[in-house]
Amino acid sequence: MDGECLCGAVTVHVSGRHEGQPGACHCSICRTWTGGLFVGFHAEDDAVTVEGDVRTYRSSPFADRAFCPVCGTSLWIRDLETGSGYDLMPGLFPALHGAPLKSEIYSDQAPAYIALSGDHVRQTQAEWEANHPFVEGDVR
Repeated sequence: MDGECLCGAVTVHVSGRHEGQPGACHCSICRTWTGGLFVGFHAEDDAVTVEGDVRTYRSSPFADRAFCPVCGTSLWIRDLETGSGYDLMPGLFPALHGAPLKSEIYSDQAPAYIALSGDHVRQTQAEWEANHPFVEGDVR
């Protein structure tokens, strides 16, 4: 599966182990990073090949977010705690445009202008942070 940023300077190829359904996040840092909400799907390190210049930003003690330095397209987030894989932006990949949403976290923090339909797992901030206590507290 192939994808690219808006200007084509960065291409991403995914083969092998990856999730076929994306998940959404409405936490404050994801809203700020994307201007709305983050949607991503997970792929293991050995399944991802990246070509082109990529910049990263350490958004918290546990995560790097990547983007194209030419057009600014958001590419992925990597969890530095686990060091395992990429959470890639599905909009880069035409093959995923019809994929249904798998999950939604921080659902109670979603802006009024974003309402995601469908039958997927939803977790509030309290529910998510009960199992991931480091997440929102370490951001900004």
